[in-house]
Amino acid sequence: MNKVVVTGGCGLIGQHICSGLLKKGFEVIAVDREPGFYNEGKLHYSFVQANPTDKDAYAEIFEKNEIDILIHGACTVDNDLGPIVTEKEMNECKQCDKFVYRYAMTENVGKIILLSTDKVYDFPKTREPIREDSELKPVSNYALMKYESEKALVAEMQHHKNVMCCIARFSPVYTHDFTDNLMSRITNPKDGSLFVIGQGQNGFQLCCVHNLVDFILCYAKNADDLSYAGVYNVSDKHITTCADIISFMRDNHRLGPVLQKNPGGTISKIKGIFGGNKDEKTNYRFLDMNKLENNNMLDNTKAAKLTNPRWNLSNTK
Repeated sequence: MNKVVVTGGCGLIGQHICSGLLKKGFEVIAVDREPGFYNEGKLHYSFVQANPTDKDAYAEIFEKNEIDILIHGACTVDNDLGPIVTEKEMNECKQCDKFVYRYAMTENVGKIILLSTDKVYDFPKTREPIREDSELKPVSNYALMKYESEKALVAEMQHHKNVMCCIARFSPVYTHDFTDNLMSRITNPKDGSLFVIGQGQNGFQLCCVHNLVDFILCYAKNADDLSYAGVYNVSDKHITTCADIISFMRDNHRLGPVLQKNPGGTISKIKGIFGGNKDEKTNYRFLDMNKLENNNMLDNTKAAKLTNPRWNLSNTK
């Protein structure tokens, strides 16, 4: 039975990853700053409480267990961080990355999967799909934090080239009940009102948590040689339109009035209102007005070779 360590294992994403791994026959050690109850009591599941900077706790985990796979999601999950990512949180993440990678590689972990974000990319003004080798330009604190995590992993890999490393850059996540990233796409950050441009056919690349979990499970189970190492874009198969979000929220949750704004001059006016707002660059959930009409998509062809994304707003759970 392969043994997996999941850092951030009790967060929104981490708990679903742990649950999926247990169903696939892995033994799971979840590490997080606070306990979670989603997987409590399940066979082959254990929990270690540790802050991201608790070096000794992590050292003990790797020294006392023969770990096969590390899934590193600490300092990643939406409900672990507030809307504003602080310098303190960025520094905690940097410290955690440094010793977690070192322990994993010196203790002969076979695979490392890093949960990153598509926010590291420079989203183009065109609607050209964003590929794994597209230009990187992180602008928010959250994106910078994950970009540094990627660089730290690549630097450590230079000394341990036999370790299979995967960087999963995924889009903002949602489930049936976790809708923060859905609502942020139709919320005016100035006054909190809900709005839609035209008929709401502009859209955003999002990622159902279950699509991300499916990819990680397939990678953990089926990636069997170093040709699988590298960067993967992970997202839903198609963009999610604002009209889709409004319909979903009305059918499954409470949703107040949504103002309809005309495209063109209205877009420019909205952009002007928020162009100088400092919180836009530190808030990793903020609605980037420069992407409002782009309908940018991630090219997830590479990830689809392992698993085809099958979840969306119509069937998420």
